[in-house]
Amino acid sequence: MTRHVIAPVDELPPGTRKFLDIDGRPIAIFNIKGEFFGLLNRCPHQGAALCEGPLIGLAQSSNPGEIEYTKLGEIIRCPWHGWEFDIRTGQSYCDPKRFRARAYPVNVEPGSAVVKGPYVAETIAVSVESDYVVVDL
Repeated sequence: MTRHVIAPVDELPPGTRKFLDIDGRPIAIFNIKGEFFGLLNRCPHQGAALCEGPLIGLAQSSNPGEIEYTKLGEIIRCPWHGWEFDIRTGQSYCDPKRFRARAYPVNVEPGSAVVKGPYVAETIAVSVESDYVVVDL
């Protein structure tokens, strides 16, 4: 498994998403209330750009006439046919046994863990002779 640095945390505030192409795979990274999740940007139903759909919540009912709206901003709705998937797990709410959006693990790591250094640039000696700038290779 190859690690990919996506962005500084500040560039992806809560409630936003970032679209990427990683090794030929369209992936979206979501910040849901300070937690980060990755989903393949392809609906398993018919291949729409799933992650371009609206973020919604989940309507649940335990008794007739009582509806509770939960998981606000944690469900993505496919822009083509309205299929809904949990961003945290990729689970489908339309047909959970047959369809699941591919989820990718996303971590937040300190910069010192992902940036290797110190970097050293190649230097070339430069001198000035009789008003001419000369580079020695």
